[in-house]
Amino acid sequence: MKNKFDKIKRTSNKELDKIIGKPFKVLNDGFVRLIDYLGSDSAIVQAARVSYGSGTKKTTEDKGLIRYLLRHQHTSPFEMCEIKLHVRVPMDTWRQWIRHRMANVNEYSTRYSIAIDSALETNEDKWRLQAKINKQGSEGFLDRSEGKILTKEEIELHKHLKVVYNKRLELGVAREQARKDLPLSTYTEAYWKIDLHNLLHFLDLRLEKNAQYEIRKYAEIIGNEIVARWCPITWEAFCEYQLGGVTFSITEMKILKEIYLNNKKKVIQIAKEIGWINPEDAKVSRNIERLEFEEKLKMLGVEIKWK
Repeated sequence: MKNKFDKIKRTSNKELDKIIGKPFKVLNDGFVRLIDYLGSDSAIVQAARVSYGSGTKKTTEDKGLIRYLLRHQHTSPFEMCEIKLHVRVPMDTWRQWIRHRMANVNEYSTRYSIAIDSALETNEDKWRLQAKINKQGSEGFLDRSEGKILTKEEIELHKHLKVVYNKRLELGVAREQARKDLPLSTYTEAYWKIDLHNLLHFLDLRLEKNAQYEIRKYAEIIGNEIVARWCPITWEAFCEYQLGGVTFSITEMKILKEIYLNNKKKVIQIAKEIGWINPEDAKVSRNIERLEFEEKLKMLGVEIKWK
């Protein structure tokens, strides 16, 4: 008996097709543009219900399934969708980007080609200050008068390094060596292909409010301009459950329970046991985990008992 197969057409997304090749500007001279894509929301459903062949008939059922998969972290169906992007990004930002290893990458090579004649510039009012608690983050801005001096120095430095680089090339120095003193603000370009599961993980981390500003701007474009068109049901669920939702640890749940029971003594006791409050003088310690929990309580409009 011969197998019978349903007729299959390649996934097509009219909204996505409209923006293929279109560059979305990021920062002063960066961009993101869509090159190609595979799959859609329907491919996720089809993978999850492989015995159904073409998937379910009702959009509402597909939506419910995708939301269930995301809520319960069933990730493999989302790997059935892939996307290829062409990006131009500053080298220091690219160093963070390339840490997401579950992707296929081909980057512009300054061993073979002359470096891209463009660098990220900092406006005089955009010099960020080091965060006091988050050692790898920033908060607030340097005074504009001081920033004006830094921006002027930055412009002069970029000009000087460009002259030095070009002089080396003119003298015949190998490109692989001539490039070594280029600033990390120099733009690079790459083709980046990744499946939807790993892309959502990238976006979850890089859209977080404490993510570095530069890479967050790229993530916003990828999410809002591309993924939202590509897999709108998945994007909606992702925004609700991962970007807009919060999770609580077992200990946080215990504290939250006592807060709702209005048991202040128990709340303080637990906070002391886990090191959020100094057990000797009852002072609140500088603890990142406690601060993160306080942010969650603020979202719920809940009073913070230990204060």
